[in-house]
This record gives sequence, structure tokens and C-alpha cells, in this order.
Amino acid sequence: MAILITGVAGFIGYHTCKELLRRGEHVIGVDNLSDYYDPSIKRARLAQLLTNKQFVFHTLDIAERAPMLSLAECYPTIDSVIHLAAQVGVRHSLVCPFAYSRANVEGHLVVLELCRSLQHCRHLIYASSSSVYGANRKLPFSIEDRVDTPISLYAATKKACELMSHCYSHLYRIPTTGLRFFTVYGPWGRPDMALYLFTSRILAGEPISVFNNGDMKRDFTYIDDIVTGVLDCLGRPPSGDSLNPPQRVYNIGNNQAEPLLRCIALLEQALGRQAVIDSLPMQPGDMQETAADITAIARDVNYAPRTSLEVGVPKFVSWYRAYHGV
Repeated sequence: MAILITGVAGFIGYHTCKELLRRGEHVIGVDNLSDYYDPSIKRARLAQLLTNKQFVFHTLDIAERAPMLSLAECYPTIDSVIHLAAQVGVRHSLVCPFAYSRANVEGHLVVLELCRSLQHCRHLIYASSSSVYGANRKLPFSIEDRVDTPISLYAATKKACELMSHCYSHLYRIPTTGLRFFTVYGPWGRPDMALYLFTSRILAGEPISVFNNGDMKRDFTYIDDIVTGVLDCLGRPPSGDSLNPPQRVYNIGNNQAEPLLRCIALLEQALGRQAVIDSLPMQPGDMQETAADITAIARDVNYAPRTSLEVGVPKFVSWYRAYHGV
């Protein structure tokens, strides 16, 4: 059997694929290698994956129906889909909204239709986001909380993905699991994310932009813990019953909200340099604090994050120095 990964050249997609290949799985990967951030790092990730003969890659836009649906005919052995392709970024959704509706809504619908056309779709896992909690005030965020007050278009599209998945699980009994990721970081991370941007600018002696005057907290989650959680979920598809569709949604985080300024201090320590901080007001669409209640995923698949910020930040810095030759 085979596993399809969308967004395979992305940060989480690359690490997930790499681990599956290490386990001897056959993986079909698709990615459109978009230029939202520098695609050179996507090509570098992809080059590593292509050294494994168990990996097949197609350059595809998930919103293109015909080529995506043809995968069911080309690879009839696909029985699981890990859907990670998306237009990401809260702030970018304020300036390029249609990119989000195309990739995150229409693209997700195409993936659902692909799963429906597969001979046997054992499980669809898809990426949601902690952003769906929007204007919620109660912390930590729980999957039982209402999520109908998004404060960014990105968050709204991710909630739409959850609703569409529930619908397909109900109508067609496709087992689906949505994972609300909380601030994922680590080696091969996205250049548009805070740790990457901060590291680059601190090393260059440039100021870093710190919003809300630094009064921010994030549930920073190391990539290895994320991959473990994704694959543990993959092996345990929801079954459902006569009253409930085979679907579920989980938070997947580190279960520890950390002050942004503490993260910066750990970066300074690992880099051996002090940051020049440019304090700015809160940006539209941003959330002041995120914190994951991981009770459900811990109960159902024994998810237990193990990597503290003190361990993860130096690992990221070590990779950054090696990758950029710093």
C-alpha cells in the first residue's frame, strides 16, 4: 500500500515523509513549490527525499482537479492521505485573500474528492491550525471550545476545512482526522516563521520586529514531536458509529505556552549574540497567546511531546548555521 502526502516539500511534509521512508513505506508526494517563501529550501528538502527509491514526486497544485483526481487511477494502492498543502501565514491573508480560498478551501475540497475516488481510503489526516481559536479568551484552548470567531481569513479557511471534512466523513464514511498545529519549529523550518526570521536578523546585526511590545506567548512545538503525533494518529483512524461519523479533531502542541521574549533569550544564548528589538504594536489578525490542551490526543493515541524549548532552539540554530554556512 502507499501513502499520499500533499505539501511534501513543505516543513512538516518533508519531515513526515522522511520518517515514513525511514520506516520503509512507499510515499507519493505532491507540491506546487509555490514562491510564498523562497522555494530554494523546498527544493533542498525535496532533493533529500528523492534519493529514496520508495518516493515518487509530482509537481501539482492541489486545487487543479483533473491532475489531482488522476492520482487515484495512477496509484490505486494509495490507502492513506496526509494533507499538509496549504496557503499559510496569518498576515499574508490580509493582502492575498484569494490565495487562501483557492488553496485552503477549493484545494481541500479536491483532496476530499480524491479520497472519495480512491478504492479504499483508510484515513485522511489534514492540517488545521491553532489560529481557529481566534478571539477565544479561555486558555488553554480545548477541542471542545467553540471556534466561530476567527480573527484572520487564514483561520476561517482552516475552520472551513474542518467543516468540509466532517461533511465527507458523514456522507461517505471517510475516516478523517484534523490536527490543529501549534507554532511548529525546528530544522528545515519555514523562513517566514519567527525563529527563522529572528535568527537571520540577529546574525546580520539587524533589529527584529517584536509585536505587542513582546507581550506574546506561543505553544512552541518541536518538529519531531509533531511528526510522532501525525504518524501515531495515522495508525489509528477513527471508526465512528451509527450516530457519529468517523471523524475527529485534535490539538497537537507542546502543552506549554512560552513567552516570546524567553524564546528570543534562548536564541541569543544559542547564537552568542544579543538581539536588537524593535517593539511594535499588535498586528491585525494576530493572537496574543496560544496554549494547547492536548488531553484528547494524549488519551487516544498516547501523544506526549518531549522536546522543551531549551533543547529545541539550540537544535534549530545548529541546523541553521550548517544550512547557511554561518
